[in-house]
Amino acid sequence: MNTFLGLIANFIAVTIVLTFHEFAHAFAAYRSGDPTPKWNKRLSLNPLRHFDPIGLVCFTLVGFGWAKPVPINPDNFKHYRRGLAFTASAGVIMNYLMAFLLYPLYLVVINYVNVPVLNEFLKALTFSLFAFNLSFCVFNLLPLYPLDGFRIVEAVSKKHGKVYQFLRKYGYYILLFLIVESFLCRIFTDYLGIGVIGETGYVIMNSLNILGWIMKFATKIFGFPIMALWGTIFGMPIPAIWGLISW
Repeated sequence: MNTFLGLIANFIAVTIVLTFHEFAHAFAAYRSGDPTPKWNKRLSLNPLRHFDPIGLVCFTLVGFGWAKPVPINPDNFKHYRRGLAFTASAGVIMNYLMAFLLYPLYLVVINYVNVPVLNEFLKALTFSLFAFNLSFCVFNLLPLYPLDGFRIVEAVSKKHGKVYQFLRKYGYYILLFLIVESFLCRIFTDYLGIGVIGETGYVIMNSLNILGWIMKFATKIFGFPIMALWGTIFGMPIPAIWGLISW
């Protein structure tokens, strides 16, 4: 597929994924009793309300990115701890539900749609919508500050011990290191390839991609129920479905 059209498909998918993720946080906080997201105009499906330009570009180009955090005031919650947990988990729940609902759309496109000009673009767009929702859900479940996984742990833990304090203090730097390290490994493996770095170098770079391995492992676990259910409905055996997916 044309690289430019692929980037457009990715950009559209990322726009939708990030917008619904942040809207879910804002909606959950508002329903829990906090008007702060509404006051800050974040209770909206307008993508411009949620975008962080650098995070959007990173997500489109390398698969990892972020949006502007939704401002909240937990003191306004009707039930403090319950409100925190609901708000923190709302984004990943939204992404997983969207992945569940969008995967059959991808199967419809690859099985039944045959429009000569748009076919490849529609395949890329529907697959990106499914894959980005799933990967963003998994990525945000990592228990590293400032991701949703850390916020969920913070909300459900009554005691904030040494591990919590360490992750609160150093989680951002650990996350940044993992993203940069994964990006560099992908440059060597995806763009330079065996022809440049050799087979041994290719294996080493793949092995060093810590975040990549975590994401591949976790997304396949989270994605299996979705692909198994819809694959059964569409009459596609699991091995055939796995062949379509590669993270």
